[in-house]
This record gives sequence, C-alpha cells and structure tokens, in this order.
Amino acid sequence: MLSVLAMLLLACDGPTEPTAPPANPPTRAAATPAAPAEYVTSEACASCHAEAYASWTGSHHDLAMQPATETTVEGDFDDTSFTHRGVTSRFFRRKERFVVHTQGADGVMADFEVLYTFGAMPLQQYLVRQPDGRLHALTTAWDARPASDGGQRWFELNDGEVPPGDVLHWTGPAQNWNATCAACHSTALRKGFDIDAGTYDTTWSDVNVGCEACHGPASRHVAWAEREPTENTDDDTRGLVVDLGNDGGRWVMNPTTGIARRSTPLSTRTEIDTCAPCHARRSMLREADPGTPFLDAYRPALLEPGLYHADGQIRDEVYVWGSFVQSRMYRAGVTCSDCHEPHTLTVRGDTERVCHQCHDVARFGTTGHHHHTPGTPGSACVDCHMPARTYMGVDERRDHGFQVPRPDLSARLDTPNACNGCHADQPASWAARAIADWPGTKHAGTPHFADVMVTAARGEPEAIQGLAGLSADPDLAGIVRATALAQLPGALTQLPGAPAPLLAAAIMRARDDTDPLVRFAAAGAAAGLPPADRIALLTPLLADPVELVRSEAGRNLAPAPRTALDAAQAERLDAALRTYRRHQRTNADQPSAHVNLGLLYAEMQQPSLAESAYRRAIAVGPWFIPAYVNLADLYRATGRDENSEAVLLAALEQTHDVAEVHHALGLLRVRQQRLDAALPSLETAATLAPENPRFAYVYGVALHSSGRTEQALDVLRAARARHPHHTETSQALATFGREPGVDSADD
Repeated sequence: MLSVLAMLLLACDGPTEPTAPPANPPTRAAATPAAPAEYVTSEACASCHAEAYASWTGSHHDLAMQPATETTVEGDFDDTSFTHRGVTSRFFRRKERFVVHTQGADGVMADFEVLYTFGAMPLQQYLVRQPDGRLHALTTAWDARPASDGGQRWFELNDGEVPPGDVLHWTGPAQNWNATCAACHSTALRKGFDIDAGTYDTTWSDVNVGCEACHGPASRHVAWAEREPTENTDDDTRGLVVDLGNDGGRWVMNPTTGIARRSTPLSTRTEIDTCAPCHARRSMLREADPGTPFLDAYRPALLEPGLYHADGQIRDEVYVWGSFVQSRMYRAGVTCSDCHEPHTLTVRGDTERVCHQCHDVARFGTTGHHHHTPGTPGSACVDCHMPARTYMGVDERRDHGFQVPRPDLSARLDTPNACNGCHADQPASWAARAIADWPGTKHAGTPHFADVMVTAARGEPEAIQGLAGLSADPDLAGIVRATALAQLPGALTQLPGAPAPLLAAAIMRARDDTDPLVRFAAAGAAAGLPPADRIALLTPLLADPVELVRSEAGRNLAPAPRTALDAAQAERLDAALRTYRRHQRTNADQPSAHVNLGLLYAEMQQPSLAESAYRRAIAVGPWFIPAYVNLADLYRATGRDENSEAVLLAALEQTHDVAEVHHALGLLRVRQQRLDAALPSLETAATLAPENPRFAYVYGVALHSSGRTEQALDVLRAARARHPHHTETSQALATFGREPGVDSADD
C-alpha cells in the first residue's frame, strides 16, 4: 500500500522446442504522413470492404456497445423484478425508453434510464448516466444464454453485499464506464476528464469497436482509394496507418515431429500489439491510436499473485495476453489470427481443426496422446491445454498459456490442473500418478518456476537465489523472467542485511535482455537499491527504445544525486520524468496516479508537491486508502506528526478493514508515547493481515514494551509459526525469552 503503483487496472507443448523469433520484433506501421490521419467511422469502409464489413456485423466487436433500442436490448424489460440482498430492482419500458428502478448512490430507490447496452453474449450489461458526464454499468446484468443453459434471467455480478458508497456498488468508481470500460468498447475514445471540475466529456468515433479500432484512422486510406491508380504510385502504404497484412510467413508441417513451424520467423508484432490493449490486464500510459507499440502506451500486469496462479495459469480476470505470451506458441511465432478470424472473432472452424492446423492429427489426435476415449471429455485439445475459468458469473474464458497439465504441481503447490477439473472426485495426487504411468510422459515431476514462486510467497530464504535464477533463464518466457525479477527485492527484505550485490547483478543481466518486459522489470527492481547505486544500472535504460522502460527507469532514478550524472544523462532523465508525469496525468481521474506522483515528489525531496498530490488523490477518490497512508507518512517524515492522526482517522471513516491504516495509527501513537492507545491499533493490524509478518512483530514488541511479555511471546510464536523465516520475529523471541521470569520454552 505504501508503494502503490497504478495498476487499474501456439502449440501445446510438444516433443520438440520451437525456434523462437526475435523477442521484440518491431511493430510494423506505415510511414507517418505530415498531416495526421482522421477517423471516418466504419460506415466509410463498407462499400469497398463489403465482405469484411458483413463478417464484422453482429460480432462481439460490433455489439460491444450500442444505443439502447428495441433491437439491441436483450434483457426482459417487460415490467420484471429481480431481488438481491434485500434490494428489488424493476425493469420496465417508458414508451421507447428502457428504465430500471433500483437503489441509487444515496441508498434511495429511483428510476434510471438505460442509454446504452454493453456487450451481448453471454451476458449484457446496461449503462445509465450519472452526474458530471459519468456513465455507470449496472451490476445487475442479463444472462443472454439460452434458457436451456440456465440463461434468460437477471442476475447480480457482485456475490456479496455491496451497499451504496462501496467502491463495487454500481454507482461506485469500479463501475464507472468512462474510466474503466470505455476505451475497449468504443473506437477512438478520449476520456475528456477535467481534473479541476471533476467532470467527463468523453467522445468517440464509433460507439462500438469498429474497423478503425484495429486498422487506425482511415481518412488517408479513403483518400488513397478515391484517387486514380496513377496518382498512388508513390504511396505503398495505401494510406493505412496500421499494416495488418501477412508478412509472408506460413506454417509448414514437420513430418518428423508432427508440429508445424513457420517458414520464416515472425517479423512483426503489429497484430498482437493491436489486440493487446483490450485483451490484457494493463493500465493506460497515454491515449494512443492503433499502430502504437503496446509497451509505448500501456503498462501490463506481470504474473502477480492474485492475478495468476504460481504456475502462470489464469486466476483473476486477466484476459488473454498475459497467458498467451507465456506460451511456446507465442515464442514460435503464432499470432491471434492464426486461430481466430479477425472480423467474426470466431475460431477458424471447430477448435480441434484449429489445433490440428499445426499439430498433426495422426500424432496428437489419438488415444495414444490424450489417453481418453475419442469424443469424450479429455479427448479434445482444449480440454487439457486450454482449461476454462468462469468470470462475471456466466462467462467462460480459456487459458491461452497452452500448458501441459501438471497435477503433480497441484499436489504440492495447490495450483489447479485440467485433470481434476473433470475428475473432481479424485485428489490431485491420483491424477499425478495416472499421468506418470502414461507411456512417454516426460513432464511429470520436472522442475517448474512455480516452485520458486511459491517459496517467494512464503518468504523462504531459498527464494532469493531461485528468483535470481529464473530472471536469467533464457528458456523461460519473458513475462516469467520479468515477474521473478520484480519479486526479488521483496524477497530480499525478508533477510535483513542480505547483500545488495545479488540484486544489482540480476538487474545488470536483465538490463540487456532482448525482451522489453524484462528490461521494464529491471528498471522497477532497482527501487530496492539505494538511490546512488541505481545510477550505473539505470542510466543506459533512459535511452531504451520502449517508452515504458524509459519511464520506469526515470522514475527510479529520480531520487539519485544529480551531481553523479553527466549532462546527457541528466537531459535523458528529465525527458523520462516528463514522460512519467504525463503518464500519470493520463489517469488523472484515478487517485492512484496522484499517489504515484506524490511518491515521486517525496523521493525527490519536494514535500509541498507531494502533499498536493496526495490531497488531490483524496479529492479524486476519497475511498483510496493509500492516499491517506502516504500523506500521513509524509507528515511523519517532515516532522508534522500532529497532522498525521487526523489524516489516519479520516481514512478510518472510509473503511475500518485496512490493516495499513491501523498499523500507521499505532506507530503514530507509539511515537506520541501513548502506548496504551497504540496497542489496540497494532493488534487490529496484525489481526487483519496475518500474512504480513512485520505487523505481528511490531505488535509483539509493543506488548513487550508495555510489560506484557508473556502475551508478546504468544503473539510472536504464532507469527513465527506462520512465517518461520522472518528474522526479526525469531530475534525478538530469542531476546524476550532470555529475560528473567519468562517462560522461554521453544524460544
């Protein structure tokens, strides 16, 4: 919470290793003309591209967002009711308008007109207007599946009770269309947030995901098409902003392995960079047109706990990109359109046929490979290599990591596996033994990066060398290497006095990695080193070709002494910091962006700017607790503890279940020498966050300081049982246990 970052957010493994293309081939876009191209809407494309337009019509892109009309609304608005957690909502018509009578932000039941539909299948949500230009998505949605599949009903997307004022309430910030949904459901969207007024003036070209969402603004292409052919001899781009044409590579079956290979390495990531902005868990760095390289405009999530399982399988709603870039298929050069028709968005034929484009059916479509009776569950490629997970109550989405099922990992690490997805009545150990007995099995029991990720999550010392090793392993996907490096500084904090040279060496290796995700992680990991030690490591990254890497390097070089930089380095640092600040301004409607700026200014010894940023964060998002915690910490650092308590108490008025607030309040009262008042806050923090060993340690020390040594030992013993490798806890137990009259058994 104290170092929050703005994160608002193909073949199956076969018998041979595919030849990897360059890790970061350039995004191919047409040469930029002197005057910028403009958006002309999808209707301008229909006459010349009738077949593609017809295929797109009715697709999920076409239906991503539509004005609410008789033909677009799927839900039952025939005066129907739905009750959830004591709130009965009514859906009815008022002439041509669609209206919902439900609980508003003030808790009062009121009528809200539906202006737009959001999505179509397997569910449809509805957008209503709120004050200040905001649109919000109702969390009561329509299940559009056939009744035979359990559909044709209203249902609630929030499982628990979500009262008005809660972030997840339909009137809350999590359901704000302008900030969280709009950019991926409409074309050429511009948020238009006015920070001073706190209002939106959001605009778009097409209300849905139209042709130009992928191909870029088309005014120059239209002009090219309208000219005589003889006039276009000097324009080989055809006026296109984004060239999504085939690079000439084709898939050729290798008869020896039964796996197809590309005839030439993939020369461009343009297609994947075009799909990634809306099919990745990411935050936006800037509002960019199609054709912009993904990492120049977005910051993707790595394989973070809570988002992904330890072995990289999808957990939270992370969409597709993060799992796909882990796969050997991505590294072999497979792109989205190899499997998906880009206009209808359907797979190219039935799923088995899609897989057998590159995996010889005679080898992989047999009982000898899948070990199941043909036509039964488990015999299809996707059953084992693309297990599905359900999001939003009814929306099944398949994992695109194309992993080999590893029930042996499940047995020891509690990760999911496709086998037990069907054989739910059996333990993972049963599935692991069954696979191990299959002839030719080679994956069962082999090392996996998940083992290291789990030890890191547990705070075990061996995770340090393990993470360093993963970050340098060229056989692992770039996103795995980047994740390992990003977690290394946190692992080092578990061992006070752990040598910084290990982290510096890992960053040095990663800084020259061909994958920009790894270089980005290197820039971020440097925050675990003293500012002066970052200079030699990060100054080369200020000239990195990828904007995300330059921005992250500048952010973490900001507190370094300027006197250690030469003129060229200082100039590049200033440019990187301008970029970083611009990225935060893009998300000015998110309090996390202002907290990021506050942290930057605090590290640059500019406390007045830091205070202003934190206060702006609270104004934009009063519910965002990190803003209060960091503001209180700023007051502590600048000798204004008298202001800290009011800020932390204001945070508790927003919520009482954030451990960091109680911990900070407890420490404040310790500094004020109000130990009796501090203990309840420290106890609450330790109770709310048992996974944080430091909270229990501090509470135990405070108990000892107040003369309650036996109680302190009980707290510290319980903490050590949960976190046996937390050095400070063990040291406190040993110290307190040696005191006269103390029961020191097992200490």
